[in-house]
Amino acid sequence: MTTRRDFLKTGAAAGVVFCSCGLLQRAHAQPARQMLPVTVGGKRIKTIDVHAHCHFHEAGALLGADGPKLQVPPVNGAEEAFIEVDKRIAAMDAQAVDLEVLSINPFWYDRDRDLAAQIVKIQNEKLAELCASKPDRFAAFASLTLQAPNLAVQELETAVKKQGLKGAAIGDVVNGVEFSDPKFHPVWAKAEELGVPLFIHPQGLPELSKRLAGNGWLSNTIANPLGTTLALSHLIYEGTFDRFPALKVIAAHGGGYLPSYADRSDHACLVGPKGCNPEIKLKKQPTEYLKQIYFDSLIFSPEAIRHLVAQVGASQVVLGSDYPYPWQLHPVDHIFACNSLSDDEKADILGRTAAKLFNFAA
Repeated sequence: MTTRRDFLKTGAAAGVVFCSCGLLQRAHAQPARQMLPVTVGGKRIKTIDVHAHCHFHEAGALLGADGPKLQVPPVNGAEEAFIEVDKRIAAMDAQAVDLEVLSINPFWYDRDRDLAAQIVKIQNEKLAELCASKPDRFAAFASLTLQAPNLAVQELETAVKKQGLKGAAIGDVVNGVEFSDPKFHPVWAKAEELGVPLFIHPQGLPELSKRLAGNGWLSNTIANPLGTTLALSHLIYEGTFDRFPALKVIAAHGGGYLPSYADRSDHACLVGPKGCNPEIKLKKQPTEYLKQIYFDSLIFSPEAIRHLVAQVGASQVVLGSDYPYPWQLHPVDHIFACNSLSDDEKADILGRTAAKLFNFAA
């Protein structure tokens, strides 16, 4: 009988290379496939995926020929963002996901206010309609016309109070303006007042297109986590989290690179004070703010989860898959594979923390 160790030895000798995510995952021992209903320590857990995407043809149609280019990028799974309910629920069942919190990555920030407002209006109405049709399986983050903050405030209030949406999905920057800019303060104040979370999903860094060119899809591989890292760092260093201490933020992809190198943030202004604004006096060490941010679990390995939990606490981590894009097709299994987590911590990440965050019945 050939053992896995023997196979890896002989495979290495024969020049076998695991070069794709799927092959790499199969090269590691996998936990037993989870099925609904999910139980942890004998207790039923409602699994909640906070990072799942969708699109609506009606919104893209407002952009003419640009619509399909923006809504259906040349990546695996893109077409499935236009949800066919039965098909999506079957996929969720296969992933052992009870409920998806849907979001739409912003593609309207560079459009004029009126056109962007029409796109957002259609999307929020469609999201509300979809969630109302299957309230036990879907919830959603609202879209916002964030390039017009005063309008975004109105959209957020309508989405939460009248349409039943659970917060808002935002990019990582708006036309080059960082979220720490005072122009966005009314939006963060409204989110804080409503008690709803904002889901930060990066949009890439086109200004680095030359350096990101070449093999490896670096415009996503490197740029997306970097965009989130920059957004969170500005919110911390510019004092935005001090100004809005009850603001709830969820960062996609495990918060980018920030949690992996967070301690450098605590030293920066000590080592290079001329690079820091003496007028901004933070109430806490930069790393302490990570303990009030939520992070999704889309970081691929048990060791990555262990480190994230060690840095921010298990109470700040929630389940995320990026579905229908196949970054993590078995997000629940991924958490069960984390031997560093206690049963309570697994249950919190799988759904209990999100249930509290969104005021769901657990």
